Amino acid sequence: MKIAVCVKQVPDAEARLRIRGDGAWIEEEGVTFVLNETDTYAVEEALQIAERTGGEVIAFCLGPERAREAVRKVLALGAARAVFLSEPALLGGDALATGRALAAAIRAEGVDLVLTGSASTDLGFAATGSVIAGELGWPHAWLVVGVELAEDRKSVRVTREMESGMNESSRIALPAVLQVQGGINQPRYASLKGIMAAKRKEIRDVAAGDLGIDPSRLGRAGSRLETVSVALPVSGREVEWIEGDAAAVAAALVTKLEQEAKVLR
Repeated sequence: MKIAVCVKQVPDAEARLRIRGDGAWIEEEGVTFVLNETDTYAVEEALQIAERTGGEVIAFCLGPERAREAVRKVLALGAARAVFLSEPALLGGDALATGRALAAAIRAEGVDLVLTGSASTDLGFAATGSVIAGELGWPHAWLVVGVELAEDRKSVRVTREMESGMNESSRIALPAVLQVQGGINQPRYASLKGIMAAKRKEIRDVAAGDLGIDPSRLGRAGSRLETVSVALPVSGREVEWIEGDAAAVAAALVTKLEQEAKVLR
């Protein structure tokens, strides 16, 4: 069984962040980057399935050259090889452009199952997995907290985390894309043997031209979402309570967003 696991490198949650000079993103110099938290659970789930089936785990990552470190970590944990998309033309995209590129790279490998984390800790859109599924035309499930492979390996029973402490169980035909929630398993640590072995494992670099997609649909050029500016949270402001029934509260809130916060037009 061939399993793809998509990973992303994100700023360490403990890092002290500064806004870049143009205000469009953070200043990356001096910031420690790590493997996205829920992606570590996706990697562990992929490795466990591969160990039970004698399968192969392939890591996929789209990101700048610094993200190669995250790819090597996944190889050290036990992935057999990796596919790395770091060409500048592929970077700076939203979930749509990123998912489109990853789906094309995954399609070329002929995998049986794709696992991703439920969301990234830097942007948190939780949309890349669903875009990958849409591009591939495969079934998809989000917030997955349990995966049980059928004996014939043609489907998986998936448990999803729902609201109010409830779970949902369903059977999904393979191939499929699953977005894994934190806590589904206990991620392993890389052993010294695994770290040494990772140095000999293949990291195949894939360029935009290898994907068979119009360049205007990739990276920043292919994005529908544009980040205009980012800002650190402002503290010290008072909280204002709006009282009344739902309709009155909603109307008052819209008025304040339009006239005071000026975020609605």
